[in-house]
Amino acid sequence: MATSCTSSSTADHSFRLAGETLRALPSGALFWPAEGMLIVADLHFGKSERLARRGGALLPPYEVRDTLSRLDADIAATAARSVICVGDSFDDAYAMLEEAERLWLARLMAGRDWVWVAGNHDPVPMAVGGTYMAETTRGPLTFRHIATGDGVEISGHYHPKARLAGQARPCFLTDARQVILPAYGTYTGGLWCDDPVLEALMGDGACAILTGTRALAVPFRASAPPAPPARSRGSRR
Repeated sequence: MATSCTSSSTADHSFRLAGETLRALPSGALFWPAEGMLIVADLHFGKSERLARRGGALLPPYEVRDTLSRLDADIAATAARSVICVGDSFDDAYAMLEEAERLWLARLMAGRDWVWVAGNHDPVPMAVGGTYMAETTRGPLTFRHIATGDGVEISGHYHPKARLAGQARPCFLTDARQVILPAYGTYTGGLWCDDPVLEALMGDGACAILTGTRALAVPFRASAPPAPPARSRGSRR
Protein backbone atom coordinates (compact mmCIF):
# COMPACT_ATOMS: atom_id res chain seq x y z
CA MET A 1 0.00 0.00 0.00
CA ALA A 2 1.43 3.37 -1.01
CA THR A 3 1.13 6.61 0.90
CA SER A 4 -2.20 8.35 1.21
CA CYS A 5 -2.16 11.64 -0.68
CA THR A 6 -4.18 13.27 2.09
CA SER A 7 -1.89 15.35 4.27
CA SER A 8 -1.93 14.89 8.03
CA SER A 9 -2.33 17.57 10.67
CA THR A 10 1.25 17.07 11.89
CA ALA A 11 4.38 18.66 10.43
CA ASP A 12 5.64 15.37 8.99
CA HIS A 13 3.73 12.89 6.82
CA SER A 14 3.50 9.22 7.79
CA PHE A 15 2.79 6.50 5.23
CA ARG A 16 3.18 2.76 4.73
CA LEU A 17 5.55 1.00 2.34
CA ALA A 18 6.06 -2.78 2.24
CA GLY A 19 4.29 -3.05 5.60
CA GLU A 20 6.59 -0.49 7.24
CA THR A 21 5.62 2.93 8.57
CA LEU A 22 7.82 5.75 7.26
CA ARG A 23 7.77 9.45 8.05
CA ALA A 24 8.57 12.10 5.45
CA LEU A 25 10.02 15.06 7.37
CA PRO A 26 9.57 18.68 6.25
CA SER A 27 13.36 18.94 5.86
CA GLY A 28 13.48 16.30 3.11
CA ALA A 29 14.76 13.48 5.34
CA LEU A 30 12.89 10.18 5.69
CA PHE A 31 12.60 8.47 9.08
CA TRP A 32 11.91 4.77 9.69
CA PRO A 33 10.77 4.69 13.34
CA ALA A 34 10.87 0.90 13.82
CA GLU A 35 14.58 0.90 12.92
CA GLY A 36 15.47 4.28 14.41
CA MET A 37 16.84 5.08 10.95
CA LEU A 38 17.18 8.45 9.23
CA ILE A 39 17.56 8.39 5.44
CA VAL A 40 18.81 11.34 3.37
CA ALA A 41 19.82 11.74 -0.27
CA ASP A 42 22.08 14.00 -2.30
CA LEU A 43 23.82 15.99 0.41
CA HIS A 44 26.36 17.24 -2.17
CA PHE A 45 28.78 18.42 0.50
CA GLY A 46 31.33 20.77 -1.05
CA LYS A 47 29.43 21.85 -4.14
CA SER A 48 30.15 25.56 -3.72
CA GLU A 49 33.88 24.90 -3.29
CA ARG A 50 34.01 22.65 -6.36
CA LEU A 51 32.21 25.16 -8.55
CA ALA A 52 34.50 27.98 -7.44
CA ARG A 53 37.65 25.89 -7.95
CA ARG A 54 36.60 24.86 -11.44
CA GLY A 55 35.64 28.35 -12.58
CA GLY A 56 31.87 27.94 -12.28
CA ALA A 57 29.28 30.02 -10.49
CA LEU A 58 30.39 31.61 -7.23
CA LEU A 59 28.04 30.54 -4.43
CA PRO A 60 28.14 31.59 -0.77
CA PRO A 61 30.53 29.13 0.95
CA TYR A 62 28.22 28.17 3.80
CA GLU A 63 26.31 25.30 2.17
CA VAL A 64 28.12 22.49 4.01
CA ARG A 65 27.41 24.00 7.42
CA ASP A 66 23.82 24.74 6.52
CA THR A 67 23.27 21.13 5.43
CA LEU A 68 25.06 19.81 8.52
CA SER A 69 22.93 22.04 10.75
CA ARG A 70 19.69 20.62 9.34
CA LEU A 71 21.04 17.07 9.52
CA ASP A 72 22.10 17.63 13.12
CA ALA A 73 18.60 18.90 13.97
CA ASP A 74 16.88 15.92 12.30
CA ILE A 75 19.12 13.41 14.09
CA ALA A 76 18.41 15.09 17.41
CA ALA A 77 14.65 15.34 16.81
CA THR A 78 14.28 11.68 15.79
CA ALA A 79 16.97 10.24 18.13
CA ALA A 80 18.16 8.29 15.09
CA ARG A 81 20.38 5.30 15.88
CA SER A 82 21.43 4.81 12.27
CA VAL A 83 21.74 6.95 9.15
CA ILE A 84 21.75 5.91 5.50
CA CYS A 85 22.86 8.45 2.91
CA VAL A 86 21.63 7.19 -0.46
CA GLY A 87 24.31 8.63 -2.71
CA ASP A 88 25.90 11.85 -3.94
CA SER A 89 26.82 12.74 -0.38
CA PHE A 90 30.02 14.47 -1.50
CA ASP A 91 30.12 16.68 -4.54
CA ASP A 92 33.90 16.33 -4.55
CA ALA A 93 36.63 14.98 -2.30
CA TYR A 94 35.93 14.66 1.43
CA ALA A 95 39.30 16.34 2.01
CA MET A 96 37.89 19.56 0.53
CA LEU A 97 35.72 20.08 3.61
CA GLU A 98 37.04 22.45 6.24
CA GLU A 99 38.37 20.89 9.43
CA ALA A 100 35.44 22.24 11.47
CA GLU A 101 33.02 20.62 9.03
CA ARG A 102 34.82 17.27 9.14
CA LEU A 103 34.74 17.36 12.94
CA TRP A 104 31.03 18.21 12.93
CA LEU A 105 30.30 15.28 10.62
CA ALA A 106 32.44 12.97 12.78
CA ARG A 107 30.44 13.99 15.86
CA LEU A 108 27.16 13.17 14.10
CA MET A 109 28.50 9.78 13.01
CA ALA A 110 29.88 8.81 16.41
CA GLY A 111 28.01 5.91 18.00
CA ARG A 112 25.67 5.43 15.02
CA ASP A 113 25.47 2.84 12.30
CA TRP A 114 26.25 5.09 9.33
CA VAL A 115 26.08 3.89 5.71
CA TRP A 116 27.22 5.80 2.65
CA VAL A 117 25.52 4.39 -0.46
CA ALA A 118 27.57 5.13 -3.58
CA GLY A 119 26.32 7.82 -5.94
CA ASN A 120 27.53 9.07 -9.29
CA HIS A 121 29.25 12.11 -7.72
CA ASP A 122 30.84 10.43 -4.72
CA PRO A 123 34.64 10.12 -4.77
CA VAL A 124 36.00 6.61 -4.44
CA PRO A 125 37.42 5.72 -2.01
CA MET A 126 36.18 8.15 0.63
CA ALA A 127 38.42 8.98 3.58
CA VAL A 128 35.52 9.09 6.01
CA GLY A 129 34.17 6.71 8.63
CA GLY A 130 31.06 4.61 8.37
CA THR A 131 30.36 1.87 5.83
CA TYR A 132 30.59 2.50 2.10
CA MET A 133 28.34 0.29 -0.07
CA ALA A 134 26.99 0.15 -3.63
CA GLU A 135 23.55 -0.53 -2.14
CA THR A 136 22.11 -2.15 0.96
CA THR A 137 18.94 -3.98 2.00
CA ARG A 138 17.37 -3.66 5.44
CA GLY A 139 14.26 -5.75 6.02
CA PRO A 140 11.94 -5.33 3.03
CA LEU A 141 13.61 -2.14 1.78
CA THR A 142 16.58 -1.74 -0.57
CA PHE A 143 18.56 1.50 -0.51
CA ARG A 144 20.34 2.60 -3.69
CA HIS A 145 21.19 5.88 -5.37
CA ILE A 146 19.25 5.47 -8.62
CA ALA A 147 15.92 3.67 -8.83
CA THR A 148 16.01 0.44 -10.82
CA GLY A 149 12.51 -0.97 -10.28
CA ASP A 150 14.01 -4.00 -8.57
CA GLY A 151 12.22 -4.74 -5.30
CA VAL A 152 10.91 -2.13 -2.88
CA GLU A 153 13.47 0.65 -2.95
CA ILE A 154 14.48 3.96 -1.43
CA SER A 155 16.55 6.13 -3.78
CA GLY A 156 17.59 9.69 -4.63
CA HIS A 157 19.48 11.09 -7.64
CA TYR A 158 16.66 12.95 -9.42
CA HIS A 159 16.13 15.81 -6.93
CA PRO A 160 12.35 15.90 -7.61
CA LYS A 161 10.53 19.18 -7.12
CA ALA A 162 7.01 20.56 -7.49
CA ARG A 163 5.41 23.99 -7.35
CA LEU A 164 3.03 25.25 -4.70
CA ALA A 165 1.63 28.80 -4.64
CA GLY A 166 4.17 29.81 -7.27
CA GLN A 167 7.16 28.50 -5.33
CA ALA A 168 9.31 25.49 -6.23
CA ARG A 169 9.64 22.95 -3.42
CA PRO A 170 11.75 19.80 -3.25
CA CYS A 171 9.52 16.77 -2.79
CA PHE A 172 9.42 13.06 -2.08
CA LEU A 173 7.83 10.84 -4.72
CA THR A 174 6.27 7.59 -3.59
CA ASP A 175 4.07 4.81 -4.89
CA ALA A 176 3.39 1.20 -3.85
CA ARG A 177 6.98 0.06 -4.41
CA GLN A 178 9.37 2.97 -3.90
CA VAL A 179 10.30 6.34 -2.48
CA ILE A 180 12.46 8.81 -4.39
CA LEU A 181 13.88 11.32 -1.91
CA PRO A 182 14.37 15.03 -2.51
CA ALA A 183 17.89 16.42 -2.49
CA TYR A 184 18.84 17.26 1.10
CA GLY A 185 21.85 19.43 0.26
CA THR A 186 21.54 23.21 0.36
CA TYR A 187 22.81 23.89 -3.17
CA THR A 188 20.97 21.44 -5.40
CA GLY A 189 18.73 21.93 -8.40
CA GLY A 190 15.77 19.74 -9.20
CA LEU A 191 13.72 17.89 -11.79
CA TRP A 192 10.07 18.82 -12.18
CA CYS A 193 7.58 16.09 -11.37
CA ASP A 194 6.17 16.11 -14.89
CA ASP A 195 9.53 15.30 -16.43
CA PRO A 196 9.20 12.17 -18.63
CA VAL A 197 11.90 10.39 -16.61
CA LEU A 198 9.92 10.68 -13.38
CA GLU A 199 6.60 10.05 -15.13
CA ALA A 200 7.99 6.72 -16.35
CA LEU A 201 9.23 5.72 -12.89
CA MET A 202 6.09 6.40 -10.87
CA GLY A 203 3.15 3.99 -10.77
CA ASP A 204 -0.57 4.56 -10.42
CA GLY A 205 -1.69 6.29 -7.25
CA ALA A 206 1.70 7.92 -6.70
CA CYS A 207 2.03 10.91 -4.38
CA ALA A 208 4.34 13.88 -4.16
CA ILE A 209 5.14 15.00 -0.60
CA LEU A 210 6.35 18.58 -0.69
CA THR A 211 8.89 19.84 1.83
CA GLY A 212 8.77 23.16 3.63
CA THR A 213 7.38 24.20 6.98
CA ARG A 214 5.33 20.98 6.88
CA ALA A 215 5.29 17.93 4.63
CA LEU A 216 2.35 18.32 2.26
CA ALA A 217 1.12 15.29 0.30
CA VAL A 218 -0.63 15.77 -3.06
CA PRO A 219 -1.40 13.40 -5.95
CA PHE A 220 1.75 13.03 -8.04
CA ARG A 221 0.17 13.75 -11.38
CA ALA A 222 -1.47 16.88 -10.02
CA SER A 223 1.78 18.24 -8.60
CA ALA A 224 3.48 19.39 -11.79
CA PRO A 225 3.81 23.12 -12.42
CA PRO A 226 1.27 24.59 -14.84
CA ALA A 227 2.43 25.08 -18.40
CA PRO A 228 3.37 28.69 -19.24
CA PRO A 229 0.77 30.57 -21.28
CA ALA A 230 1.32 30.63 -25.02
CA ARG A 231 2.84 33.87 -26.24
CA SER A 232 0.98 35.91 -28.81
CA ARG A 233 2.48 36.69 -32.18
CA GLY A 234 3.14 40.24 -31.03
CA SER A 235 5.25 39.21 -28.02
CA ARG A 236 8.73 40.80 -27.94
CA ARG A 237 10.10 38.71 -25.07
